[in-house]
Amino acid sequence: MEDDLLQKLERKAITKEELLRRVEQDPNLLPELLQGVFSPRAAIRYGCAKVLMDLSERSPEKLYPHMGEIIRLLDSSYRILRWNALAIIANLVKVDRDRKFDAIFSKYYSFLDEGYMVTVANVVGNSAKIALARPDLVPNITTELLRVEGIPVTSHLTEECKRVIMEQAIRSFDAFFERVEGKARLLVLSFVRRQLHSGRASLRMEAESFLQKWE
Repeated sequence: MEDDLLQKLERKAITKEELLRRVEQDPNLLPELLQGVFSPRAAIRYGCAKVLMDLSERSPEKLYPHMGEIIRLLDSSYRILRWNALAIIANLVKVDRDRKFDAIFSKYYSFLDEGYMVTVANVVGNSAKIALARPDLVPNITTELLRVEGIPVTSHLTEECKRVIMEQAIRSFDAFFERVEGKARLLVLSFVRRQLHSGRASLRMEAESFLQKWE
């Protein structure tokens, strides 16, 4: 990738969609795009991250050889890049033939305890993709998602934020509940039933819909 291509991205002389198409056509451009994520310039940094996220959705097999570099973004000092990494990793799990995700499972779900709503929501929302791609991880993922009811409130994660997250957790459970077995199934149903009395109307509706479908 020519250096001026990232400069064009910063100047908006090339769109993220145009850059995505170029990378899809020529994956050899990926190393430079990954370097762009570490640019001190925000427009380049987040522009490249957005292209990588879109690529992980559309052509995960092309980004998979660089999964290790994406995993390293979980340690980024930029919270937005960590959010992007959580989403990208979830998209890559379905092509993760070397089971790289297994080594970072605990780290991935440790972000449930970060105390920021968007961080927790990223983990919860992306869990369905991981569970569907890796049925063997469903028991562990179920255990982790059930924790959201008890995560502590912070200045960046209020009680109302928790209700939004629990609504998202129910949607994630719905996507893979047919693969939840035994005691875990009962625990999920109990978790959902408790939300029937929530002060958040959309959470109550989500719980009701889930129970009508699965009880």
